[in-house]
Amino acid sequence: MRINRETLLKIAGETVAQRTYRGHDVLAAFLSGSLLGDDFLLGGTTDIDLTFLHLDKPAAEREIVRLTDEVHLDIAHYDQRDFSQPRRLRQHPWLGPVLFECKILYDPQHSLDFLQASVRGQFYRTDHVLDRARQQLEHARQIWAGFASRLVSQPGPADLAAYLRAIDHAANAVAGLSGPPLTERRLLLRFPQRAEVAGHPGLYPAMLGMLGAHHVEVPAMQAWLPAWQATLAAVSAEVRPPRLHACRIPYYRRAFESILNGAQPQAVLWPLLRTWTQAAGLLSLSEVGHATWSEACAQLGLLGDDFGERVQALDAFLDLVDETLEGWSRLQGE
Repeated sequence: MRINRETLLKIAGETVAQRTYRGHDVLAAFLSGSLLGDDFLLGGTTDIDLTFLHLDKPAAEREIVRLTDEVHLDIAHYDQRDFSQPRRLRQHPWLGPVLFECKILYDPQHSLDFLQASVRGQFYRTDHVLDRARQQLEHARQIWAGFASRLVSQPGPADLAAYLRAIDHAANAVAGLSGPPLTERRLLLRFPQRAEVAGHPGLYPAMLGMLGAHHVEVPAMQAWLPAWQATLAAVSAEVRPPRLHACRIPYYRRAFESILNGAQPQAVLWPLLRTWTQAAGLLSLSEVGHATWSEACAQLGLLGDDFGERVQALDAFLDLVDETLEGWSRLQGE
């Protein structure tokens, strides 16, 4: 299949047409994500992000549909009641930006038109931007507080996953000051520019430090890819979450290879660690995939006694993010 934006947009439209023709419980549908812009390919792969609003609670919240090795559908399903307060959604740190930018594909009752107009109204007002950012920071601080309240002597995948979630929230608190949240594959590729705009370019090297980037060189990260892939493949279909669907392995793998061959090879650590850690958490301690993940994380200084130091670094990073938000607020006259 020839991959260009026009072809993918056509597939998106056809998918919505098929789903709404067969099912009468869909109120509206929209397109979001990278396909809204020109830079939609990474490593020659992409996904088509669709969202369906249902009249009642949907049977599944998310589904992945393979089209080719290079392209898949990533479909989110919501109950319309999740969108019942439009003006409050403009302050939602994730749904607000999605609704602001989305392309409406199906909306016979114009409910989504009204919803989007309500979200777009005063969306970039300083207090709304700051509120979205502070929600992200508060989520990160709550995760850190959970670590601070207990001694983590033998950190495992669940602990590292929580640590990474905290970094994700903190990074997107900063990113949200000048644009929508940063997505997984591109987070570290685009964060330097967002940190620069926010007036704190030092946040980027600090984030790399929290991931242990200074402990590893490009050849080592390249050598991890087969082990990463084997770990994801080892997760049984019965427990595998949609984001780790088998058809997404090429989507990640080819992006990793592209990043490793680019100007910011260390940016691969973010999507690599996020997916590898989640997969390892679904395996038993005796399985090989868990062991290879553990070895890689130990090399990065993210497990064992080093984890306590990482939690302390997270505390300092969150303080710096808080200062960034305060500084931005002052510049805006708040």
